[in-house]
Amino acid sequence: MHTPALARDRISQQEYLEMELASPVKHEYIAGQIYAMTGTSDAHNFISLNLASILRNHLKGTPCRVFMSDVKVKLDLADSFYYPDVMVSCEPAPNSYYRERPCLVVEVLSSSTAKFDAGEKRLDYQSLPSLQEYALVSQECMDVRVWRREESGWAVTIYTDGTTIPFTSVNLAIPIEQIYEEVWV
Repeated sequence: MHTPALARDRISQQEYLEMELASPVKHEYIAGQIYAMTGTSDAHNFISLNLASILRNHLKGTPCRVFMSDVKVKLDLADSFYYPDVMVSCEPAPNSYYRERPCLVVEVLSSSTAKFDAGEKRLDYQSLPSLQEYALVSQECMDVRVWRREESGWAVTIYTDGTTIPFTSVNLAIPIEQIYEEVWV
């Protein structure tokens, strides 16, 4: 669960965005409250970088862009701004600091964020009409869970050792071993 970074009254989205530009620490914004982001482990960083590199190479020459943890997603229905670990957006940039219509969002799980990422944050992301896939990647073992938008709603598929993960939102299949390359070396 997140703990508010500052004990003060709620702030507006505009105040948050202005504060983030000057802050040495990143914060997520949820309904007027701000929450400081913490650093990550080596495994978390390798997984994010592996995924971002694979996606970037695949999407070169297309209007789609891959972003890592420094570009926010604005979620109007949830009144939130989150920093996903990896995201793909094919929209023209409405703003240099956030995106509003990602098609793919990936969060690498840590023990402190796993419950929130799989619960409230997942539901918030799934409120985005543009989002086609939401993936949670364990950093403890080869375990990737991908929620896909289907006509009847959202369905989850779990991938483990030896499987290939189809990311249909970007027309790419990735062997799970590539996501975890050099993570436990």
